[in-house]
Amino acid sequence: MRRVTTGSLGQLARPVLRALPRRALGAGAAAGLLLAALPRLLSDDPDPWTALLLLRGAALAFALGLTFLLDDPSRHVTAAVPTRRMLRTALRTALIAPLAALWWTAAVLLIPAQVRPPVGDITLEAAAAAVVALAASATAIRLTDEPEPGQRVAISLLATSMAAALLLPTEWGLFATPKEKWWAPGHDHWALILTAAALLWTACGPEPLRRRRFLSTRPAKFSPSGV
Repeated sequence: MRRVTTGSLGQLARPVLRALPRRALGAGAAAGLLLAALPRLLSDDPDPWTALLLLRGAALAFALGLTFLLDDPSRHVTAAVPTRRMLRTALRTALIAPLAALWWTAAVLLIPAQVRPPVGDITLEAAAAAVVALAASATAIRLTDEPEPGQRVAISLLATSMAAALLLPTEWGLFATPKEKWWAPGHDHWALILTAAALLWTACGPEPLRRRRFLSTRPAKFSPSGV
């Protein structure tokens, strides 16, 4: 297996950075910041429930943008390169992670302090939403040959989120408010969701087996000298 060095990672980072879906990521981030800013823009005395709802909406908007992170129009070409797909995926995530952290900090600070929900708990929700988005994208790539499943995954994630908000039992606490007794149990459930999504994301990291078998069974090319 080809050894990965710091220099090779640096060389790989530049094309990976250029290949990032900037429009989709930027649209999700911009929509999220706009939602987070609404309590300051629309009211001098914002309501805590509205602020919580908008901050959750901001986290979902950014997560929808993240569903495009693994889109790769040249997927069927890059599948044959020596660098494994898991490494390329990890590099994409590492490049976007600091920007995501800065974005979330800005979104939280846009919520007025007097109505801001507990930062640690709401950050757990946002992290879970982001990892679910990445796991869903990785699953789509793992199970299909589609190079750009981001749009389909985003629609599915949005529909699933709306269905969960409407249909899940209240006692699960996933969408509770800080004053409700379900708030603490709900964030235990959010931690479980985050863990399960991270495991799924890791499991779907390697290139699909059928694609590896296809690449390994392709006829070898021989030079005239037989080398």
